[in-house]
Amino acid sequence: MDRTDGIGRRDGIRRGMLVLGTLLATGLGASIITTATGHEGHANRHRSSAPTRAPNLPPELVTVRDALARFQDPRVAIREGYLSTLGCVAYPVGGMGVHFLNPALIGPTVDPMRPQILVYEPGPRGSLRLVAAEWFVPLATGVTERPTLFGRPFDGPMAGHEPLMPASLHHYDLHVWLWKENPAGMFNSTNPGVGCAGHPYAEMEQPPATVAHMHPATPAR
Repeated sequence: MDRTDGIGRRDGIRRGMLVLGTLLATGLGASIITTATGHEGHANRHRSSAPTRAPNLPPELVTVRDALARFQDPRVAIREGYLSTLGCVAYPVGGMGVHFLNPALIGPTVDPMRPQILVYEPGPRGSLRLVAAEWFVPLATGVTERPTLFGRPFDGPMAGHEPLMPASLHHYDLHVWLWKENPAGMFNSTNPGVGCAGHPYAEMEQPPATVAHMHPATPAR
């Protein structure tokens, strides 16, 4: 690594910490810490994951999957700035999994090769298996319209997914199941083949409410 690369990486880390600080201020970090108290009573409400089956992807998404393949090892994700949100998220109709968020990548625009979130499903003996990527755009970034990626408009805007994030964290998001087939659809937010049974911090959530995308008023001339 040359000196320029080192400076660029330090600047990226600094920006990421500023974004993380903003998220913590909205209560995201406090929600994560609260979740760490455990939810043993939820264990019997969670399904087990179905065997992994690779999806049939179009060429564009094969390129993305190959570019992100290194993150199949979650230690690599952590080294590159992704932080585990600890809880394994499931809905009654299907699961999501454990989300790893990279605050340095949060902004009003999206890059197909740099998802803000990586999604893992719990495996045997505490292992994690990469199943999806998620592009995540909070309204607080100043985004002016619904993002689109891979020819697909994002879901939302919606409230934050409680309890792992505050309801006030309004956002757009797009899930893409790059490593595990999703019977509900490649871009569906949940996957009926993903479960959180056995995970110590399994969260059974309900779909968040849709919210309005309020734009700043145009100053009068």
